[in-house]
Amino acid sequence: RGKGGKKKEKEKRAPATTKRPQVYSGIQRVTRVIETKRAKLVLIAHDVDPLEVVIFLPALCRKMVRLPSLFSLQEIPYAIVKDKSLLGKLVNRKTCACIAFTQLNPQDKPAFDKLVESVKKTFNDRFDDIKRKWGGM
Repeated sequence: RGKGGKKKEKEKRAPATTKRPQVYSGIQRVTRVIETKRAKLVLIAHDVDPLEVVIFLPALCRKMVRLPSLFSLQEIPYAIVKDKSLLGKLVNRKTCACIAFTQLNPQDKPAFDKLVESVKKTFNDRFDDIKRKWGGM
């Protein structure tokens, strides 16, 4: 308390060698992660009410293109899953409208890549087939 007191030296922590896996949840955070092109996979619940809250996310994922290398452009993969309570279990909440994966453990990468490939086949590559065609011929 006094002016001549001893100063406590803070112990310095060693820098972490591996990054922790990160999952972002909630519309605002997920949108921010997609816009900064850090998302590796986005999962959207189908039973969100009102639907307008998440309806723009697939278009945003298609619009934001990541550049993994100079020669291949990649859209951010997205999937629409069955229940928002299942997404809530991933982030220890009751329900969750959407989540985005940004970082992974290195040992989980092969399984995650397999999941991303199946999601791309099911949703991203079939976007033009799934998209509704209104009126006309």
